[in-house]
Amino acid sequence: MSAPFAIRLVGAGLLLALLWWASPPAEPAFRACPFYWLTGRPCPLCGLTRGLCALAKGHWSQAIHFNALTPLGFVLLFSLFWNAPGRPRLWTFGIAAFAIYGVWRIVLA
Repeated sequence: MSAPFAIRLVGAGLLLALLWWASPPAEPAFRACPFYWLTGRPCPLCGLTRGLCALAKGHWSQAIHFNALTPLGFVLLFSLFWNAPGRPRLWTFGIAAFAIYGVWRIVLA
């Protein structure tokens, strides 16, 4: 195992452990989203941290309840730890998906 691969593997493991360990409240007392402060509507990323923590624990339905794109966010986050040739395309698709989801969420929320 090469050193850069081992470092990426340890980093991904630590991030997964942190997400598994953290337990943010289902309904936060304070929202850190400036878009939510200004509009009162959720942005495309609202609920993603709670969703990532739930997904790390294996709670899929709860994760999707917080943010429907949590599984995609999980894949995007962990794609940062590898240099696959398809990563730029994955990120392009992911950003487009979050943009479409954001518009949908703002209009229907």
